[in-house]
Amino acid sequence: MKPFLVNNLAEWKLFRIFATPKMKMMWMLAFTLLPLLAVAYISWHVWCLLPMSWIWKTLAVVLLAGSFLLMFAGIWRSTDRMPMTLAVAVYEIGTSSIFVLLYLFMLFLVLDLGRLVHLVPRTLLYGNWWTTGGIALFMVGLFLYGNLHYRHKYREELTFESPKVTKPVRLVMMSDLHLGYHNRREELHRWIDLMNDEQPDLVLIAGDIIDGSMRPLKDERMAEEFRRLKVPVYACLGNHEYYSGEPDAQQFYRDAGIRLLQDAAIVEGDLCIIGRDDRTNRHRDSLGVIMRKADRSKYCILLDHQPYHLEQAERQHVDFQFSGHTHYGQVWPISWITDAIYECAFGRHKRGHTDYYISSGLGIWGGKFRIGTRSEYVVVTIK
Repeated sequence: MKPFLVNNLAEWKLFRIFATPKMKMMWMLAFTLLPLLAVAYISWHVWCLLPMSWIWKTLAVVLLAGSFLLMFAGIWRSTDRMPMTLAVAVYEIGTSSIFVLLYLFMLFLVLDLGRLVHLVPRTLLYGNWWTTGGIALFMVGLFLYGNLHYRHKYREELTFESPKVTKPVRLVMMSDLHLGYHNRREELHRWIDLMNDEQPDLVLIAGDIIDGSMRPLKDERMAEEFRRLKVPVYACLGNHEYYSGEPDAQQFYRDAGIRLLQDAAIVEGDLCIIGRDDRTNRHRDSLGVIMRKADRSKYCILLDHQPYHLEQAERQHVDFQFSGHTHYGQVWPISWITDAIYECAFGRHKRGHTDYYISSGLGIWGGKFRIGTRSEYVVVTIK
């Protein structure tokens, strides 16, 4: 597993090249042992809590740990060699287990702290059917809500005014679709219907259309769904397009009729759409170089997947920047971490005369849960 603060593939490669052997050893030990220690901590509590024979306890712990280990099948692309039905199940169970284990870890940690201050009696955590049933009901209810909340797509509406626009322009903007083993063609079909219902003049996508593996997109011919959009579609690359293989991703964009803007700009009526390559590509052009290609007399919209260094768009007098990538953490309290990392991790933002919107994404990575965050698309009117 790559270190948490190393936030894209290019940085991970640089880390492997320039880090000292001792640094590498420490990182690998920390980020291999920490998740395993967390699983061991949860497994121990489950073993103590269940009022069952050792056979059933062992089975429960093995299922718990095994679900977590399935996550690595997706990371190592083992799913690409499995039958599709099995690959989908392995991906969804493995990635969903991360969020389930996160909440179990927090729950048991709170109970242990309660024991330390003598608010929680020891009998509550050992061989107790009531506690077992209560935790099971809480987890089922929480993740059922998280799944239903994910399936509801929130419609965010924004309006901007500019003297550069001679007549109103309506845009649908989205990011982080993460099409793959979990977000499949049936889901994409519903999303495309939502887009068409808005009757936009343009559709703009700020990267991570692809989750990781190209196989489910090809097998289900998902590119055909994008061709149902009735207006021009422009997009930039995200980090996951690089994980899937950038040439394959570009071919998918072409098959889907999506115009890829990779450190490029194009004029559409009163708008100048600028697409910046993802920062995974360390050789991408600076924003200053890209803006030399832009028509600054038009209303300039920048698509840049990862919302780092927002001051650059302000310096270049970009009118509006649209980004994604953060997912706003997907579930609470990871949203607190994204708030600490980014100047703006979600929502509307302003710097000088430049407007920004950082989207939490239409799709999702991994388990289909939104707890304390939302899945959304953005409808923008510029007049």
